[in-house]
Amino acid sequence: MNMRLSNLIVGALALAGLATMLAIVAVGDKSYPVAAPVAAPPTKPFAHVVSGAGLIEAASENIAVSTPLPGVVERVFVTVGQHVKAGEALFALDQRQIDAEIASRGAAVEVTRTRIGELQALEREAQDQLAKVRDLSDVRAVAREEIMRREIAVQAAGARVKAAQAALVQAQAELAAARTEKTRLTVRAPIAGEVLQLNLRVGEFANPGAPVPLLVLGDTRTLHVRVDIDENDAWRVKPGAKAVAYVRGSSDLSTPAQFVRFEPLVIPKRSLTGNSAERVDTRVLQVLFAFPRDKLPVYVGQQMDVMIEARPAGGRDA
Repeated sequence: MNMRLSNLIVGALALAGLATMLAIVAVGDKSYPVAAPVAAPPTKPFAHVVSGAGLIEAASENIAVSTPLPGVVERVFVTVGQHVKAGEALFALDQRQIDAEIASRGAAVEVTRTRIGELQALEREAQDQLAKVRDLSDVRAVAREEIMRREIAVQAAGARVKAAQAALVQAQAELAAARTEKTRLTVRAPIAGEVLQLNLRVGEFANPGAPVPLLVLGDTRTLHVRVDIDENDAWRVKPGAKAVAYVRGSSDLSTPAQFVRFEPLVIPKRSLTGNSAERVDTRVLQVLFAFPRDKLPVYVGQQMDVMIEARPAGGRDA
């Protein structure tokens, strides 16, 4: 009798536990609603699209400005965000050593010029000595050897003048080279554009080929967005295709983008979106689109989502 009662109690408890579990599952969705997405995904602007992640860059591409010569930074003429003209000075290295070299080379030029004047005077003297013996009415008054000696003296004086003149040309060339070297110590803007990044300060040592660019410059009046298209979808994008660029995380901020060009070399994918399902072993075709700077509150280096008008996936144009 006691055994039967025990079995009934265990069975009742099991049924109660099962009912409780089913009740929790039934009301689970109501107790814990699914969170709404942070931003609504953009709607398709075209009947058939290929989408890709894009990276904003300057229309001129981002130019990493370096220095042709190593040296200590003496002056920085620009600030981040400043717009500069082509040829405008960006920064200058210490010029004391080259200034001393220019002074030395300039003095060498003056010394050589003075030396030429002395040698020309000696040449005129030798020519005068030769003319005196040649103008004698009686050629027997001077030995033939004396005439030859004076002729050789004239030739030697002329050769010394020519050598000094050549030395002057060399000294002037060395002076010009030193002055050219000085101009290279002032780095100037290769194009008109905006200073996007500045990684040097007065007193720092600037080295050519540094891993971090000293200064990044670009023409940002028009922005380009470089879009990575999966190689499997590359054939679907036509030259001149329409596109719409969206600010990532704000699908209501968008602008039409104009086709610029393809980068015809398909490369391994390097720009990752962070999606856990994203493939990193694929290759991509890069397509550039342009839009005016004032259309969106975006910056160079920012990521965008771009939808491009494309051929249907079936392989035939609509």
